[in-house]
Amino acid sequence: MAGCGFVTLSINSTEGGSVTSPGEGTFTYFYPQCCPGDQLVAEAEEGYRFVEWTGDGGLPDNADAATTYIIIGRDVSITANFVHECSPMVSAGGLHTVGLKDNRRVFAVGDNSHGQCDVGGWTDITQVAGGWLHTVGLKSDGTLIAVGDNAAGQCKVGNWMDITQVAAGTHHTVGVKSNGTVVAAGDDSYGQCNVGNWMGITQVAAGGGHTVALKPDGTVVAVGNNDDGQCDVSSWTGITRIAAGGSHTLGLKSNGTVVAVGNNDYGQCNVSNWTDITQVVAGWYHTAGLKSKGTVVAVGDSEFGQCNVGNWRNIVQVTAGLYHTAGLESSGTVVAAGYNYYGQCDVCGWMNIAQVAAGWGHTVGLRDYRNVVAVGNNEFGQCDVGGWANITQVATSMYYGSSTLGLKANGSVAHAGCLGYVAGWRDIVQVDAGDEHVVGLKSDGTVVAAGDNSDGQCDVGGWTDITQVAAGFRHTAGVKSDGAVVAVGDNSHGQCDVGGWTDITQVAGGWLHTVGLKADGTAVAVGYNGCGPCNVGNWTGIIQIAAGFEHTVGLKDDGTVVDTRFNVGSWTNIVQVSAGYAHTVGVKDDGTVVAVGSNAYGQCDFGTWMLIS
Repeated sequence: MAGCGFVTLSINSTEGGSVTSPGEGTFTYFYPQCCPGDQLVAEAEEGYRFVEWTGDGGLPDNADAATTYIIIGRDVSITANFVHECSPMVSAGGLHTVGLKDNRRVFAVGDNSHGQCDVGGWTDITQVAGGWLHTVGLKSDGTLIAVGDNAAGQCKVGNWMDITQVAAGTHHTVGVKSNGTVVAAGDDSYGQCNVGNWMGITQVAAGGGHTVALKPDGTVVAVGNNDDGQCDVSSWTGITRIAAGGSHTLGLKSNGTVVAVGNNDYGQCNVSNWTDITQVVAGWYHTAGLKSKGTVVAVGDSEFGQCNVGNWRNIVQVTAGLYHTAGLESSGTVVAAGYNYYGQCDVCGWMNIAQVAAGWGHTVGLRDYRNVVAVGNNEFGQCDVGGWANITQVATSMYYGSSTLGLKANGSVAHAGCLGYVAGWRDIVQVDAGDEHVVGLKSDGTVVAAGDNSDGQCDVGGWTDITQVAAGFRHTAGVKSDGAVVAVGDNSHGQCDVGGWTDITQVAGGWLHTVGLKADGTAVAVGYNGCGPCNVGNWTGIIQIAAGFEHTVGLKDDGTVVDTRFNVGSWTNIVQVSAGYAHTVGVKDDGTVVAVGSNAYGQCDFGTWMLIS
């Protein structure tokens, strides 16, 4: 835009929230007082956060937040969508562990013999609860979803409505309704589901064969198995929180002390000297308490180390399973101790990585909530991405003096390292980096490029109708909407001889070779083949390709991977791959990352990529 004029911003919203600033409707801004690329702050109604803005451009800088920024460099019409704000949490089931992310998605590890960990498709969840062999999720609309063992009907909660809190016992499920009444389903052999006459309840807890409920006045009621006195709670007062174990019950008092009744064979009720407690949880034969300073105490059976929590710090929530204990740290990481036969304590791999990019001696990971992590060689600052936010795609150069690019939700590009040519780019939808040049695909199908152009690798000004771009060492390739491919730059080894390719859906550029993925799942390649990077003629079932320095990687539709150089035959459940100078990286469907190849600079060290919130 040049000279003086007006730009208009139209903001709409869907049900569930409202845009409080600048408001909803159509706004007019006079140029040049409002310069192209200027930002307005948008704030969601208290208790909500934006998610999945839609429109014809100018989308917010961070689409998933309570406060975000709108680019207003031209006429824009956008619509805001909302979800309730959600706090992450963990819940330990019998032999599995469930985690709720702050984006309301759920993941689980451990015993899946009855499908109790099949929660990958859950969305809009606000609370999770793990039972012995089942898992329950509370949705923001007050309904429930459940998976796992249903032999006793504990998963028959599909018709429940208006639920505000849920608890999962051994073989039963209990829910509190917004009017303070309680519903229950599942095993009732001890009367643990006889809750129909309860009223004015604020929290429920489900144990081995009993159910406990907290009333607003701090008193407690209980039904079900009372063989060990676990239901003898009628005299309790001043209780603010409850927990139910295999056959014992806990009550947290308003002064931070704890009371307990029931089976004490392992000392799980020896909590009378506890002080400064903010949350209590009960396993089968053990008890854990969270202290106000973020430390944790535990008593009871510790045969499998489930009470070895004395060194935990900065914990904000705890949960106890059959024989294990898990804690959520303030940083969003998860720690666990105890029985791990089914992998229920394997929470250090909860890394939330949505995409990876492998460079010369470094690897970059994009977390699914849009911030970025990096490991490896940082000689040129290519790993200095800690302050990045609102990133939707990452790209790296696989060559010495490498750079990292981050595509932001507003169409601009962040960079770290050597290639700082992208500061003025706008309306970008995909980026890639070569040796000393960078390429960006714009929303209108045109392409921009900057940096070294000694071989013509940046001569993309006339390209149109492009759907994807790739940058090789000193060449650039682009896929057109009709499946044809164009390429410019160094062609010393025929790496730009792609004029006859058809039906291509993706291209990747290596050192001296180019690879194309066809719509039928096969692959084609041209260029230098010294180490076999072009040996892809027999590949089938491919859904994504990546080109390294002298190797090519293909992701198959069954989640396995093929590689012309490295042994990736054992990889499974992969959802995205990236090829670096001398290493290959893959993202698994649980958000963890695997790698093979050179680790000279620590580019395969992903052990700290653990943030889950």
